[in-house]
Amino acid sequence: MGVPLQEEKVFKDPVHKYIYVQDQTIWDLIDTREFQRLRRIRQLGTSFMTFHGAEHSRFSHSLGVYEVARKIISQFERNDYSEWPREERLLTLCSALLHDIGHGPFSHSVEKVFGTNHEEWTCQLVLGDTEVNRVLREADPSLPKNVSDVICKSYGKSIVVSLISSQLDADRMDYLLRDAYFTGVNYGTFDLERILRVIRPHKGHIVVKESGMHAIEDYLMARYQMYWQVYFHAVTRSSEIVLRKVFERAKWLHQEGYIFGFMPTAFASLLRGTLTIEQYLQLDESYVQMTLIQWTSEEDRILADLSDRFLNRKLYKYVTLDLYPDSWEAELRDWMLRTGIDPDYYMEIDFLSDVPYDVYRAGSQDGSLPIMLLDRKEELIEISRKSEIVRSISEIHQGDRRVYYPEDLLMEQSERMPEEWKARFGWTG
Repeated sequence: MGVPLQEEKVFKDPVHKYIYVQDQTIWDLIDTREFQRLRRIRQLGTSFMTFHGAEHSRFSHSLGVYEVARKIISQFERNDYSEWPREERLLTLCSALLHDIGHGPFSHSVEKVFGTNHEEWTCQLVLGDTEVNRVLREADPSLPKNVSDVICKSYGKSIVVSLISSQLDADRMDYLLRDAYFTGVNYGTFDLERILRVIRPHKGHIVVKESGMHAIEDYLMARYQMYWQVYFHAVTRSSEIVLRKVFERAKWLHQEGYIFGFMPTAFASLLRGTLTIEQYLQLDESYVQMTLIQWTSEEDRILADLSDRFLNRKLYKYVTLDLYPDSWEAELRDWMLRTGIDPDYYMEIDFLSDVPYDVYRAGSQDGSLPIMLLDRKEELIEISRKSEIVRSISEIHQGDRRVYYPEDLLMEQSERMPEEWKARFGWTG
């Protein structure tokens, strides 16, 4: 069950008002270097270039996930639901708090280029020679393995996993509210308190009272709107593309034996695929941005230019491809090559379905169970079978295909560009 603190601790939070810490283990985990590192990693990656307020960290999000999980558990225990395993309280809270400690700087861009996986790193940090591991072992020798299993979705009691990772989990509920608050949009807001009142433990899973369906519709609509208006924002995609091109160029140069004018140790290990836990902990966004600042002076013109573009927000423009012949993509690429612009780094065809955020579907790709409504007869029904709203947003379209490009470089060659193409880029009239 864990050792209670002699005096309850609180964090003032803009989303949940207060975050309450009552367990010594939770308090000690927050103080570990692995968890404190999350202060130096933004929750929304490069979205701060689109929404200037989106500077919130994975530290604040992780505290928020812990608080949502704590509220859910408190509600279960206050109502004395027998199907909630009370002995799993500390494990659930630790897993909620630590679920993101393996995230790296600009996590999704790094993962895509270097093949890292934040969940695998989370488990390494929980199981390895770390302060987090020592705190967990002091509370219970089995706790590190159990926390790792919950985060990796292999723990034996699915109700614990569902609280941390499911279609209606503490993680999603916090990041929607938090991301909406810090981006300044209203799309992500929903009635969390109402949801807390209508969820129930039932046969090893988290379900929703049928009378609470409209609160869940509101939550799922918030996910839908945030997906398209924030996470899929065209400018954010552009900033992610430019940053990814920086990493791709650095990786290619390393493979070609290029001698970098500046190469910090941890980044060199990232390029080689030999990162140790200690080196991974050094990688935060300040570290990466400091590296990019130095790379603006590299001899390699492309690496220097891409680094400058990201740091100073000289992002790529885009046009949608849906109205143009399929051959235009290849023709544009060939034209760029002939004019001395490397399309591997200065052109990107973007499919919105690549973004690592999701909307609700009854059959989730990550294996998450659907949201089930519990009716008065104690029978379960999947929510999209009952709700027209959920059914409509579940059939989400994939969006436009976009080509991203550096307008300044292409305009320098505009005299050599076909007039028809200038019209496509909006350079005429």
